[in-house]
Amino acid sequence: MSQPVTLQLAEADQQLLLQIARNAVQAYLNGQRPPLPDPPPETLMGSLGIFVSVHKGGQLRGCIGSILATNPLYRSTAECAIAAAVGDPRFMPLTQKELADVDFEISVLSSPEYVQDVNHIEVGKHGLLISKNSARGLLLPQVASERGWSRERFLEETCKKAGLRSDDWKEDATIQCFTALVFSEKQSHLTATQ
Repeated sequence: MSQPVTLQLAEADQQLLLQIARNAVQAYLNGQRPPLPDPPPETLMGSLGIFVSVHKGGQLRGCIGSILATNPLYRSTAECAIAAAVGDPRFMPLTQKELADVDFEISVLSSPEYVQDVNHIEVGKHGLLISKNSARGLLLPQVASERGWSRERFLEETCKKAGLRSDDWKEDATIQCFTALVFSEKQSHLTATQ
């Protein structure tokens, strides 16, 4: 396995993506079209995988994304933010009243690389995508480190996310890893806009 490319985005681009995420959800909840930069910065025109997570009181409130992007990063950010806020089937849709109490986290993903030797997976650095037959599960890099998982537990939990048995990663499963540039409103001390 070659090491996935480390992603970089300037602080200003990170701040803009976080603002796009929040503004898109605010507009959606108000029945409006999400406002997008026009023209967008050239640095946000690339198509990259992205996940947007919504947290409330330190707890996950929604997370939606795509490992393979088809739209420019700035547009995918808005789409995933809305989907995470109102379309994650694990949670009730976010309400306008809750918006001021949540923070957004964005994970911009590198392209996935096939894993030949699981010993090369680094907890906290790599995210995992495990596929077997038609089942597929993905966990972002920060999930394993936040929960203090070992490499083996990370593999098992990714299998469970796919609806597989926890040890299916050992038999005929396709394992891919990726890195992510992760940034959030909480880290950057952005305040919620009213």
